[in-house]
Amino acid sequence: MSDGLEGVVAADTVLSDVDGQAGRLIIRGQSLDELAGRATYEEVMRLLWDGFFDDLPAELAPALGAARLDVFAEVSALDTGLLDRTPIEAVRALTARLADGDDLAVALRLTAAPAVFTAAVVRAQAGEAPIRPDPGLSHAADTMRMLRGKAPSRAEADALDTYLVTVSDHGLNASTFAARVIASTRAGLTSAVLGGISALKGPLHGGAPGPVIEMLDDIGRPENARAWIENALEHGERLMGFGHRVYRVRDPRADALKAAVRRLTEASDIMPGRLAFAEAVEAAALAILKERKPNRPLDTNVEFYTALLLEALAYPPSAFTCVFATGRVAGWIAHAREQLVGGRLIRPQSHYIGPLPLRAA
Repeated sequence: MSDGLEGVVAADTVLSDVDGQAGRLIIRGQSLDELAGRATYEEVMRLLWDGFFDDLPAELAPALGAARLDVFAEVSALDTGLLDRTPIEAVRALTARLADGDDLAVALRLTAAPAVFTAAVVRAQAGEAPIRPDPGLSHAADTMRMLRGKAPSRAEADALDTYLVTVSDHGLNASTFAARVIASTRAGLTSAVLGGISALKGPLHGGAPGPVIEMLDDIGRPENARAWIENALEHGERLMGFGHRVYRVRDPRADALKAAVRRLTEASDIMPGRLAFAEAVEAAALAILKERKPNRPLDTNVEFYTALLLEALAYPPSAFTCVFATGRVAGWIAHAREQLVGGRLIRPQSHYIGPLPLRAA
């Protein structure tokens, strides 16, 4: 038996391949290097969904814009009960209001939902009114406009687009596997996406980037990094933003997002000095991890520069997981459709290690 299903192949897929030894991510035949910073999120959606919907249009942007308008109607369900919850819990509850099904219209509404609902929840928790979507904008640009109440700069929209593309799919991770299991029961895409959101909110999966900001804020200055990191490790704390279950080398998504942060800071006066500070913390962390754990491959993962990028785009850390869901939802839907087309009900076996019943004398 493999603990945590390590090394177990649970599905054949055409969607993405994670090569942990080489530090390479392939999405539908294209490397992340070819997509991040070059393709839009709508283009990668179409790449992922190609062949899984008979009525998939050549351009998804207009249809996705219309879907944002459609799901905005559910924002009226925000009440004090939901606003007292974390943003990801509120987004999950609003998503659960969407009708289930397996067709393209359902898929588009589900893809629109995290962007619309995250902006509405964050604004409402700050005492501000939700902003109606603009279907004429790109998904990334409208996502930020709904959050901040004004159109983002081109550099800001491009940075968010790069992030959404980078996290759109990543093999059979925990949330994607949860979505595929649910899809295999023929429960519908909404049910599958809700399962993905529920898995993503865990701190060992999509809930991790927020604590990176807490770490950086606690360290404060580059010269404090080594002492802070050594103290954290001595107390058995996990160093957020470093190490990955699959990658034995540097996570390629970290490089894609670091490049996006650099482009954003060079094109604007956002967070001057923050990138240099983060790089100093990263260098100190990698050096200390190599000293203390020389036999364990602990390198920078996607969480580290995710946190820096989303902070630069004015997302509160409490909503970072929601933005992760905004990008990953296209991958969940692609995997769910792939499972529906060619997969069986997922039903692994377990190895019973409990007590046996007493036999009658």
